[in-house]
Amino acid sequence: MHEKDKALVRRLVDQVINGGKLDLVEELFAPELAEPVRQAFTSFRAAFPDWREEIVDMVAEGDKVAVRFRCSGTLQGEFMGVKPNGRRQEVDEVFFLRVQDGRFVEYWGLEDNLARLRQLGAIS
Repeated sequence: MHEKDKALVRRLVDQVINGGKLDLVEELFAPELAEPVRQAFTSFRAAFPDWREEIVDMVAEGDKVAVRFRCSGTLQGEFMGVKPNGRRQEVDEVFFLRVQDGRFVEYWGLEDNLARLRQLGAIS
């Protein structure tokens, strides 16, 4: 089961985030999560059109997958009050996702927005 759950995360990254196939969100997430996830991805992609996620580490146990990502992108739209300025950000993120019946049913994460905002020139 762990390898299937890890494959689900790889599919999310490769096809949805890096591949831009948002139509797969409904297939990968439980119904109550699909629309909020789609909105979050759409909003982030509007700010960072070249948004990429790289899986750095991934561990699965029970029904959970823990993933450390490397997130990168160039600010071309507004993000957290920062106007588009063409600056690049590259930060670490850690997410835990719970899988049930081949779908993500819960997730929570930590993103280094302090480093991100520094890189974008919003704070010193």
